[in-house]
Amino acid sequence: MNERLHSVLAQRGVSPESLAEVCEVDPKTVGRWLGGRLPHPRHRFRAAQYLRMDESFLWPTPQQRAPKPTPVVDDELIGTYQNRASVPRETWLTLLQEAKEQINVLVFSGTFFAQSNPHVAKMLGERASDGVRVRLCFGDPAGQAVSIRGREEGIGDTLAAKVRASLTYYRPLLPTAGCEVRLHDTTLYTSMFRYDDNLLINPHVWGQPASANPLLHLKRGDSTGWFENYAQSFEAVWAASRPWTPDQEGTAAHGQD
Repeated sequence: MNERLHSVLAQRGVSPESLAEVCEVDPKTVGRWLGGRLPHPRHRFRAAQYLRMDESFLWPTPQQRAPKPTPVVDDELIGTYQNRASVPRETWLTLLQEAKEQINVLVFSGTFFAQSNPHVAKMLGERASDGVRVRLCFGDPAGQAVSIRGREEGIGDTLAAKVRASLTYYRPLLPTAGCEVRLHDTTLYTSMFRYDDNLLINPHVWGQPASANPLLHLKRGDSTGWFENYAQSFEAVWAASRPWTPDQEGTAAHGQD
């Protein structure tokens, strides 16, 4: 409805029929104008002149809608998962088996990493024997970051226990050349799993376990982007972490079921 035209006609005491006569159109045409139809320019001019109103008031220029932003699809992002638990087991195995240069893991406990593949330590050892550099970085079970995260998830000391249990799976890797296991005590905004130019990013949502949070699959591109930013953050945490010394820290000899 053209409320402005309705109002002016009422104020001026001009009937739609009178306006139609002045503009030399059918009264039904004026009815369509009142319903919101935009008149021909010459009819707009005559009507505005007759009603002693500014044409732009009676028929304001429609405001153009701002164009919707075009979604930017980063060429490094090749896949997303609703949560980490929905990543097929075969994906983890294939990426691990096909790595040629490096495998980097940054987690708090990473319990699923071993429990979903009981032979993960053996496989990592084999990759190291083939020249792949293997670096595993877990949360320090005695550190503040693990303690805080445990409270945030509502599981208290359970997270520290999970870290200790998870670590036991990797004890056989300690004497293996090319394999390193370290502990970090940093706020972990995301878990990371790198296999050469493939990087699985598992952002952390406050108060929720990592398995319930989304996962992004990145593929290294030609330019500096997401992949390099995350890769550099791993290097920063790794540089500040300390070697895992199970015999000095009293870690259990066997993992949990």
